[in-house]
Amino acid sequence: MTDTRSVGIEVNGEAFEREVEDRLTLADFLRNELRLTGTHLGCEQGSCGACTVLLDGSAVRSCLIFASQIDGAEITTVEGLADQEELHPLQSAFIRNNALQCGFCTPGFLLTAVEILNETDHADESEIREAISGNICRCTGYQGIVDAILEVVQSGSEQQ
Repeated sequence: MTDTRSVGIEVNGEAFEREVEDRLTLADFLRNELRLTGTHLGCEQGSCGACTVLLDGSAVRSCLIFASQIDGAEITTVEGLADQEELHPLQSAFIRNNALQCGFCTPGFLLTAVEILNETDHADESEIREAISGNICRCTGYQGIVDAILEVVQSGSEQQ
Protein backbone atom coordinates (compact mmCIF):
# COMPACT_ATOMS: atom_id res chain seq x y z
CA MET A 1 0.00 0.00 0.00
CA THR A 2 1.35 3.38 -0.99
CA ASP A 3 1.23 6.21 1.53
CA THR A 4 -0.32 9.47 0.42
CA ARG A 5 -0.78 12.89 1.92
CA SER A 6 -2.64 16.04 1.07
CA VAL A 7 -0.62 19.05 -0.07
CA GLY A 8 -1.74 22.57 -0.73
CA ILE A 9 0.58 24.63 -2.90
CA GLU A 10 0.57 27.69 -5.10
CA VAL A 11 1.96 27.19 -8.58
CA ASN A 12 2.41 30.20 -10.83
CA GLY A 13 -0.04 32.13 -8.69
CA GLU A 14 -2.76 29.47 -8.70
CA ALA A 15 -3.69 27.44 -5.61
CA PHE A 16 -3.85 23.65 -5.83
CA GLU A 17 -4.86 21.01 -3.31
CA ARG A 18 -3.92 17.44 -4.21
CA GLU A 19 -3.49 14.04 -2.65
CA VAL A 20 0.00 12.81 -3.57
CA GLU A 21 1.99 9.65 -3.05
CA ASP A 22 4.90 10.13 -0.67
CA ARG A 23 7.43 9.11 -3.32
CA LEU A 24 6.11 11.35 -6.13
CA THR A 25 8.73 13.93 -7.10
CA LEU A 26 7.87 17.58 -7.51
CA ALA A 27 8.97 17.33 -11.17
CA ASP A 28 6.54 14.47 -11.83
CA PHE A 29 3.81 16.25 -9.88
CA LEU A 30 4.22 19.39 -12.02
CA ARG A 31 4.38 17.48 -15.29
CA ASN A 32 1.85 14.70 -14.70
CA GLU A 33 -0.62 16.11 -12.17
CA LEU A 34 -0.65 19.78 -13.22
CA ARG A 35 0.34 19.28 -16.89
CA LEU A 36 3.08 21.93 -16.66
CA THR A 37 5.46 20.27 -19.09
CA GLY A 38 7.97 23.11 -19.24
CA THR A 39 9.72 21.48 -16.30
CA HIS A 40 11.97 18.99 -18.08
CA LEU A 41 13.46 15.79 -16.74
CA GLY A 42 17.00 15.13 -17.87
CA CYS A 43 19.27 13.19 -15.55
CA GLU A 44 16.76 12.75 -12.67
CA GLN A 45 19.73 13.07 -10.28
CA GLY A 46 19.86 16.85 -9.87
CA SER A 47 22.97 17.23 -12.00
CA CYS A 48 21.70 18.78 -15.23
CA GLY A 49 19.38 21.56 -14.05
CA ALA A 50 16.65 20.89 -16.63
CA CYS A 51 14.05 20.46 -13.87
CA THR A 52 14.88 23.70 -12.04
CA VAL A 53 11.92 25.59 -10.59
CA LEU A 54 11.62 28.32 -7.98
CA LEU A 55 10.51 27.07 -4.58
CA ASP A 56 9.58 30.05 -2.41
CA GLY A 57 11.86 32.14 -4.64
CA SER A 58 14.90 29.84 -4.58
CA ALA A 59 16.04 27.77 -7.55
CA VAL A 60 15.78 24.05 -6.76
CA ARG A 61 15.99 20.78 -8.66
CA SER A 62 12.43 19.50 -8.72
CA CYS A 63 13.56 15.93 -9.43
CA LEU A 64 15.16 15.80 -5.96
CA ILE A 65 12.17 17.02 -3.95
CA PHE A 66 9.10 15.03 -3.09
CA ALA A 67 5.76 16.71 -3.74
CA SER A 68 4.72 15.65 -0.25
CA GLN A 69 7.44 17.95 1.17
CA ILE A 70 6.10 21.16 -0.33
CA ASP A 71 2.83 21.69 1.49
CA GLY A 72 2.25 25.44 1.76
CA ALA A 73 5.00 26.33 -0.72
CA GLU A 74 4.95 28.73 -3.64
CA ILE A 75 6.32 27.29 -6.89
CA THR A 76 7.19 29.14 -10.08
CA THR A 77 7.74 27.20 -13.27
CA VAL A 78 8.76 28.51 -16.67
CA GLU A 79 5.06 28.76 -17.55
CA GLY A 80 4.72 31.36 -14.78
CA LEU A 81 7.42 33.72 -16.06
CA ALA A 82 5.51 35.47 -18.82
CA ASP A 83 2.88 38.03 -17.88
CA GLN A 84 -0.06 37.01 -20.05
CA GLU A 85 1.04 38.02 -23.56
CA GLU A 86 4.30 39.72 -22.56
CA LEU A 87 7.45 37.66 -22.14
CA HIS A 88 9.61 38.02 -19.06
CA PRO A 89 12.65 40.24 -19.83
CA LEU A 90 14.88 37.15 -19.57
CA GLN A 91 12.83 35.25 -22.13
CA SER A 92 13.10 38.16 -24.55
CA ALA A 93 16.84 38.47 -23.91
CA PHE A 94 17.32 34.74 -24.53
CA ILE A 95 15.68 35.18 -27.93
CA ARG A 96 17.73 38.28 -28.83
CA ASN A 97 21.01 36.66 -27.76
CA ASN A 98 20.42 33.27 -29.41
CA ALA A 99 20.61 31.69 -25.97
CA LEU A 100 18.56 28.66 -26.94
CA GLN A 101 18.67 26.06 -29.63
CA CYS A 102 16.84 22.84 -28.88
CA GLY A 103 15.23 24.47 -25.81
CA PHE A 104 15.41 21.46 -23.51
CA CYS A 105 17.62 23.17 -20.92
CA THR A 106 16.13 26.64 -21.37
CA PRO A 107 13.47 26.52 -18.61
CA GLY A 108 16.09 25.54 -16.04
CA PHE A 109 18.46 28.29 -17.15
CA LEU A 110 15.65 30.88 -17.10
CA LEU A 111 14.59 30.02 -13.56
CA THR A 112 18.19 29.92 -12.35
CA ALA A 113 18.66 33.35 -13.92
CA VAL A 114 15.52 34.70 -12.21
CA GLU A 115 17.08 33.74 -8.89
CA ILE A 116 20.27 35.60 -9.89
CA LEU A 117 18.23 38.71 -10.75
CA ASN A 118 16.28 38.50 -7.51
CA GLU A 119 19.44 38.20 -5.43
CA THR A 120 21.57 40.92 -7.01
CA ASP A 121 21.30 43.90 -9.29
CA HIS A 122 24.92 43.96 -10.37
CA ALA A 123 26.11 40.43 -11.26
CA ASP A 124 29.06 40.39 -13.63
CA GLU A 125 29.93 37.74 -16.23
CA SER A 126 32.02 35.73 -13.79
CA GLU A 127 29.25 35.65 -11.18
CA ILE A 128 26.70 34.67 -13.80
CA ARG A 129 28.88 31.83 -15.06
CA GLU A 130 29.30 30.58 -11.50
CA ALA A 131 25.56 30.78 -10.81
CA ILE A 132 24.61 28.81 -13.93
CA SER A 133 27.43 26.28 -13.61
CA GLY A 134 25.00 23.65 -12.32
CA ASN A 135 22.93 23.77 -15.52
CA ILE A 136 24.01 21.77 -18.55
CA CYS A 137 23.43 22.77 -22.15
CA ARG A 138 24.65 20.59 -25.00
CA CYS A 139 23.81 23.01 -27.82
CA THR A 140 24.70 26.64 -27.18
CA GLY A 141 28.21 26.86 -25.75
CA TYR A 142 26.79 29.07 -22.93
CA GLN A 143 27.96 32.47 -24.25
CA GLY A 144 24.50 33.44 -25.52
CA ILE A 145 22.98 32.42 -22.18
CA VAL A 146 25.51 34.50 -20.26
CA ASP A 147 25.02 37.45 -22.64
CA ALA A 148 21.23 37.28 -22.21
CA ILE A 149 21.40 37.29 -18.42
CA LEU A 150 24.03 40.03 -18.45
CA GLU A 151 21.82 42.12 -20.75
CA VAL A 152 18.95 41.97 -18.28
CA VAL A 153 21.23 42.68 -15.31
CA GLN A 154 22.72 45.69 -17.08
CA SER A 155 19.36 47.01 -18.25
CA GLY A 156 17.90 46.88 -14.77
CA SER A 157 14.72 45.36 -16.24
CA GLU A 158 11.86 44.47 -13.99
CA GLN A 159 12.59 41.28 -12.13
CA GLN A 160 10.05 38.75 -11.09
